[in-house]
Amino acid sequence: MKLKHSLLLAACATALTGGPATAGVSATEAARLKTDLTPLGAERAGNKDGTIPAWTGGLSNIPGWSPGKRRTDPFKDEKPLFSISAKNLDQYADKLNDGTRAMLKRYPETFRLDVYKTHRTAMAPQAVYDATAKNAVNGRVENGLPVNVAGGIPFPLPANAQEVMFNHLLRWRGVASKLQQHGVQVTADGKLVMTVAGALDQQYPYYAKPESHGGEYWLIRLLNLGPPVRAGEAIVGRENIDPEKTGSWVYLTGQRRVRKLPNACCDTPTPATAGLMSFDEVGVWTGRIDRFDWKLIGKQEMFIPYNANRTFQPTKDGDLLGPRHVNPDHLRWELHRVWVVEATLRQGQRHLISKARYYLDEDTWNATLGDRWDARGQLWKTLWGASYVAPDMPGVPLGVNGFYDFTSGAYFVNDLPNEFEDAVHFVAPQKDAIFTPESMAADGVR
Repeated sequence: MKLKHSLLLAACATALTGGPATAGVSATEAARLKTDLTPLGAERAGNKDGTIPAWTGGLSNIPGWSPGKRRTDPFKDEKPLFSISAKNLDQYADKLNDGTRAMLKRYPETFRLDVYKTHRTAMAPQAVYDATAKNAVNGRVENGLPVNVAGGIPFPLPANAQEVMFNHLLRWRGVASKLQQHGVQVTADGKLVMTVAGALDQQYPYYAKPESHGGEYWLIRLLNLGPPVRAGEAIVGRENIDPEKTGSWVYLTGQRRVRKLPNACCDTPTPATAGLMSFDEVGVWTGRIDRFDWKLIGKQEMFIPYNANRTFQPTKDGDLLGPRHVNPDHLRWELHRVWVVEATLRQGQRHLISKARYYLDEDTWNATLGDRWDARGQLWKTLWGASYVAPDMPGVPLGVNGFYDFTSGAYFVNDLPNEFEDAVHFVAPQKDAIFTPESMAADGVR
């Protein structure tokens, strides 16, 4: 594997927040984004045995599909190369995260991974590639925050774990989108409980207006259409690179007023999932760097959910969700290279977890898997996100995502698209005013 510098750089000068100070790479190093690295910083070459192919530009279309239709699977005719179950777990254990191994052992008769041929479908617009090249030279971490970056991956040749995690937070996922989705909890006894039926608007100023984003990288507005007890509730969030400038507001139907959330961060339950996910479990991880000490383990080959357009095919939530876990018939796994990062709760900080480990796809910077240990050091949750091919974005964003709770035996899945014919639209940027508490208050109808 090739890292930007020796991992000894992680011990360089310390910024005010306690994280390592970093600077951009040289023009010579940045030129690798046009040679041995992809424009977003992954290795262009395949692996030695050919099970991971070379990147050749990504997938720009799905034959027979067009926006407005249910998303189809570009690899629908492929069959699994093999399946991983509790019976052959030991053969593949070195390419599985702790949480997946635990699931295989916990549900030996039903949980499995169907492993398919690897396709490197990731891509982005040329403007994102150009901005990424500029960020590589100009970007740096100052006082624990990235500066002089916009419109592309901030650190395509990362020197440490913090830069890798900033790449995930600021990954390419379009400029704006509209989603219809469900969030469903599956209880320990196998009962499906819908917690959210939402209409979600998202915008990414870091990409939509790179010259004037002001640090804001993710704006959301979610209107709850159901279940009936929550219909009419809404939430607006404005995520900023500087977490002190992040804000979230909720509209409560019973009070007919908007309230600002006092601590929209970290292990606080987020209303966007009826409190079942914490803020920093959304998208596998959306949190604050300064709460943890970060360690870059390096790169390794792992089986991860990928090119999972087949998750869009079932037309009912219950067809995708089994009583103990997602139906393995509808989830595609592939072998990819991932960045592995470990987080340990920093002394003096408070959080429900003591340690976590995250696995980020090298081609997209999506965190696709995450494991979390509780204060007793026991594996508590495993988080996952299934990326899918979206040529209209264009790229490979995270889709269906969720977690398995080893303590309670329940699990939760968010962003379910199945009961909507056209669940995800990638759109042009909307008016900024849509993502404000004032706009949400004006629209309150219940």
